[in-house]
Amino acid sequence: MYDHYIALDWAQSNMAIARMTKQTDFLKVFEYKADLGELKIYLDSIRGTKVLAFEETTTAHWLYVELLEHVDKIIVCDPYRNKLLSEGAKTDKIDASKLVKLLKGGYMKPVFHSTDRIIELRKLVSSYNDLVARGVRLKNQKSAILRGQGLPKNAELPKTDGHQTFVMQRIENAIQQYEDDKKLYESEFEKLLKAETTLKHLKQIPGIGPIGAVKIFATVVDAQRFAHRNDFLAYSGLVRLERMSGGRSYGSKRPRFRQELKSVFKTAALAAIGGDNCFREVYESLIKNLRYPDHKARHAVARSIATSVWGVMKTGKRFSEEKVREKFLKK
Repeated sequence: MYDHYIALDWAQSNMAIARMTKQTDFLKVFEYKADLGELKIYLDSIRGTKVLAFEETTTAHWLYVELLEHVDKIIVCDPYRNKLLSEGAKTDKIDASKLVKLLKGGYMKPVFHSTDRIIELRKLVSSYNDLVARGVRLKNQKSAILRGQGLPKNAELPKTDGHQTFVMQRIENAIQQYEDDKKLYESEFEKLLKAETTLKHLKQIPGIGPIGAVKIFATVVDAQRFAHRNDFLAYSGLVRLERMSGGRSYGSKRPRFRQELKSVFKTAALAAIGGDNCFREVYESLIKNLRYPDHKARHAVARSIATSVWGVMKTGKRFSEEKVREKFLKK
């Protein structure tokens, strides 16, 4: 229990603050011009233990870092779980009032935030992902123009004075800029690999390359927050959750997960089973001995790789192929 429960609804122009105490459900709510300095002064003026909550938005991490020293605990909550906010009228003061009620009732689901410098890598990874998405879009545009002329995707467009040639030149220039920028990002990833021990350990796992290692490192940050490997597998989108009621199963559902992690592990599984390593042996054993169909065997390998990542990050130890063989092949 905290002495004070405080909820914040922050916008660029204004901020709404709602507060309740442990002794009473009386609600105080007010709205001011958005001012971080004034907010810190207000929080410091409150005596007793205090917990602050606000929703995950583009400014959430900035607020988390700036306000962490001014309260006893901060909860950055998942807006997808706050269904109460979608009911009835909606204003900043109303949202703050509902948030503080959820906070005091213990109904919030926290979103992970940390002051660890590693979390800043997420900006680098996010920017790289955006770059790759733009590159793929440009190459698809080029391919579409060539197909429209009945030409293969790597052909040269006949030179004409038409607008099509002008457009193609712009696209090709943009693709060249994309390739140059991509090399710069990959060079930055290589620097990180040389400086971070955890990244070196991750790269030792078959199927995990430099870019995949950095994506995992930036997304997970701290593996200690996952008490069990199944929690990590759910976070990575590699397991489904069973739906039970009254002793009866109603199928399963996929939990909300980090798409970038699922993509890394699925790609790693494809790379691993194409090489000579323990995961290739697991894949072949599942198909031969347990009659797994190909797609299920690949998915099992992806889960095995994810479990290995969780273990390496949680213990700080090097990856061991022999341990994988002991677990999956020597039963």
